Amino acid sequence: MVDPLSRSLARRAGNHGPLMLMYHSISRTASPEWPWAVSLANFERQLDLLAALGYRTATMAAVASANNADTSRTAVITFDDGYEDNLLAVDALVRRGMTATWFIVTGAIGAPPDWPYDGRPDGRMLNAAELRAMQASGMEIGSHTTSHCRLTRTDDSRLDFELTASKAALEQILGNEVGSFAYPYGDWDERCARAVARAGYRQACTTRTGWALRDGNPYTLRRLTVFNHDSASTLCRKLVLAHNDGSFRALAGYLGSRLSARLKGRTGQAGG
Repeated sequence: MVDPLSRSLARRAGNHGPLMLMYHSISRTASPEWPWAVSLANFERQLDLLAALGYRTATMAAVASANNADTSRTAVITFDDGYEDNLLAVDALVRRGMTATWFIVTGAIGAPPDWPYDGRPDGRMLNAAELRAMQASGMEIGSHTTSHCRLTRTDDSRLDFELTASKAALEQILGNEVGSFAYPYGDWDERCARAVARAGYRQACTTRTGWALRDGNPYTLRRLTVFNHDSASTLCRKLVLAHNDGSFRALAGYLGSRLSARLKGRTGQAGG
């Protein structure tokens, strides 16, 4: 259930352009422990909420190519890493006629992940056949490097390898150009952004919050993180605020600032 206030505000919110949502893992467990794992039931409720609020879904490539010309109610659903349990999300999306973008760590395709463990799901990552099937169903496949390393901590040679090798591996698997990228851990700087462009990607996303196209730069697209504790109501408020904090306290602060701005505007008009 969505509380009436959050639903009403989300329905009436102005169109500021696309929003990108970041997911990682989809769990059959009702209350997954990993902060970046969302239960299948919650994920499906969130998809249905987006549809009820009038959001269409699009791939990151489609939104980035439109740039700031796109002011429609659009949600770009993204998944980082490429866990096998994401197949649950693919099925939920396909049944609703929705699409999403996946960012794959190519060094772990079809194998267990080998980057530092932080409570992530057990088991293997998506394999090549599954990635091809996902693309055939309308999903976009992008890169998340070869090894899921922190790019700002790599030298130029390693940085270029992580970007070019992962792109080439995916293009060989998929049989088409791969133009989308996500910075692992949201860790990036201007050097990394230049390297991403140099490697041939057309767009890249960070983990900074806000409207996706806020910066007008295709290599610094913004995303909102969806956590294990997020309900449909929380997501409603995140859509209004374009921020990871979807609490009522954050909403109250936002509404208070809007009211204050309106009052100041009226005072200024009266004084003039």
